[in-house]
Amino acid sequence: MAAQDNDVSSPRHRWRFFRAGGFDQVRIDTAEDLRHLSELDQKLWLALSCPTASVEFDRRTLDLIDSDRDGRIRVPELLQAVRWACGLLRDPTAMFAGHGELPLALVDDSHAEGARIVASAKRILTNIGRPDAAAITPEDAADVQRILAGTTLNGDGIVPPSAAKDPETAAVIRDIMALVAARADRGGETGIGKEEAEAFFGAVDAYLAWWGEAEGKAGILPLGEATLPAVMALQAVAAKVDDYFFRCRLAAYDPQAGAALNADAADFAALADGNLSAGATAAAAFPLARVAAERPLPLRDGVNPAWSDAIARLREAAILPLLGPREMLSEAEWRDLQARLGPAIGWLERKQGGLVEKLGIARVREIAASGAKEKIAALIAADAALAPEFEAIAAVETLARYLRDLVPLLNNFVSFRDFYTRRGKAIFQVGTLYIDGRSCDLCIRVEDPAKHATLATLSRIYLLYCDCVRRGSNEKMTIAAAVTGGDADQLMVGRNGVFYDRQGNDWDAVVVKIVSHPISIREAFWLPFKKVGKFIGEQIEKFAAARSKANETQMTQKLLETGSQVLSGAPAQAAPAAAPPPAFDVAKFAGIFAAIGLAVGAIGTALASVVTGFLNLAWWQIPLAIIGLILVISGPSMVIAAMKLRQRNLGPLLDANGWAVNARALINIPFGGNLTQLAKLPPGSERALSDPFAEKRQPWGWYLLLALVVALAIAGWRYGWFARLFGG
Repeated sequence: MAAQDNDVSSPRHRWRFFRAGGFDQVRIDTAEDLRHLSELDQKLWLALSCPTASVEFDRRTLDLIDSDRDGRIRVPELLQAVRWACGLLRDPTAMFAGHGELPLALVDDSHAEGARIVASAKRILTNIGRPDAAAITPEDAADVQRILAGTTLNGDGIVPPSAAKDPETAAVIRDIMALVAARADRGGETGIGKEEAEAFFGAVDAYLAWWGEAEGKAGILPLGEATLPAVMALQAVAAKVDDYFFRCRLAAYDPQAGAALNADAADFAALADGNLSAGATAAAAFPLARVAAERPLPLRDGVNPAWSDAIARLREAAILPLLGPREMLSEAEWRDLQARLGPAIGWLERKQGGLVEKLGIARVREIAASGAKEKIAALIAADAALAPEFEAIAAVETLARYLRDLVPLLNNFVSFRDFYTRRGKAIFQVGTLYIDGRSCDLCIRVEDPAKHATLATLSRIYLLYCDCVRRGSNEKMTIAAAVTGGDADQLMVGRNGVFYDRQGNDWDAVVVKIVSHPISIREAFWLPFKKVGKFIGEQIEKFAAARSKANETQMTQKLLETGSQVLSGAPAQAAPAAAPPPAFDVAKFAGIFAAIGLAVGAIGTALASVVTGFLNLAWWQIPLAIIGLILVISGPSMVIAAMKLRQRNLGPLLDANGWAVNARALINIPFGGNLTQLAKLPPGSERALSDPFAEKRQPWGWYLLLALVVALAIAGWRYGWFARLFGG
């Protein structure tokens, strides 16, 4: 279905919407909503595609909807699923009832496809031992091997040996499985299909034609079927025998060359250094026998041990039946033997149908004469003819899953009803993370945190990326958890938590990456004060650390000097006389004291002005002044945080995970606060406020406060502040 160009939906159906996330979302509540879903403008769909992985939804259902098998659910595929399910159900309203199984009475059997699904469902129930059941579950229809157990013809075009009516045909099927290939059928048995049968019988015909050529021409098979072993024995040693007779001719040409043409003492010495055996590689390189002018080849004694077995096979398979018994073979006899087997060698080079050669010509002829080719072809055709009936098994499973799952999927695709109504978890929510005294409900599964964070940071949501490991197994996954409540003071990389998936399984979670954004208005209010306190604390720590390091350095130096003197035995040297103090500079210290006095006076004047101005206010203005001061400090931080919190958007978070979100799915401040729950005492709990291990406080603070109050009272009486304040 192509994207629609109209801005409004067809007037034939009245749609209803609900407001959530800052935009209107369609409600899908009735069968008419389902029937007219294709008329809804796609610009009003909240999502245009979603992945089949990394979501909490029945993966089998998603794979059935994903008709192009690309791992994504798109609008046309979802519309096709809705249209198909509505066409097969008597009343699509049943899809809103949450059926866990498919009642057969709901299927509209008034047309061919519906009748076929009902018949197939009944056959499934009969095969699994529930012939009287009135409903079937998706799991019943998905267990194909259980359904088709003991069924030899099941519509997949693959026939096992058990499908044959006679043992001869079954034996041929097993030959085909052994020589060509074997495939598993729907019932779990292995067998063959049309391709395997055609390849096998094509090889049978070619092999018989090849043998027919030999049998039709004299001289090709001088030994009949025994010609093939004779040819193989001759070809195994042909190069080596030719090498031997050529060496003998060279020895006849020059008698002095005889020693060089044989292996010498150095060759045998090198051979002796290794592990000697009849098959030693070095020995196989030596001549076939001792070389001498016009010397025939010995067939028993005097043969190179590395070649003795091959020569014995040549003698038994070729020489004895063609030339007769002998102990030596001359070069002329060798050439005669090659000539007699020459036609067979040429015929072997033209061999066809080698796929079935292992069976032997007798077995191949038996198969050809048995009519197995026609019988197996008929079996395969009969099996394939049942394909529509058995394909309806898949349709039964599909319809049962669509009845159960389509409406929940629509409420997480066309709209995010489950997410925004908080009546259940959305399919992209994979569980809950517990960390730092809070629970985070918006957790999604991610594959690559670094890649995901690049786009997800645009969501303006504070994110914790956690590596999760399932306890007691090697299962691992990475999640991105949205933190929308509390503060970030104790959230850091390396912090541990516990993640509970949708099935209730717990995983060990550790923070590996943080995308920082404002979390709450409360955090923004305290942020300036925390920064000032942190700054003061850091400065005190730096000053204390510097003083401690200086003291340690001075002490270490003194100890080293003392230790060196003790080890060397030298008397302690008197400390050098201190330099006389410089003369007291009256003018210099007078200037310093004057500067200090001016500074103290300026600070005191400023504080007195602030206090005087504060006390000059009317009594009802004092609280307002305090509130104003606090707002001056925290106000900018709170305003910036509020602006960012109002811009939190679920879209980039899901888009980074493979979704195509079609709207600004906002997470406002009240809704965001509902996604993260902070620790709080249960209602009606009793709380004991006494802490036996509480730190004991000294009363110095009260003393200072009392002194400050007395000082302010004296100043108020002396400067007439009280008289002005109370109108006296």
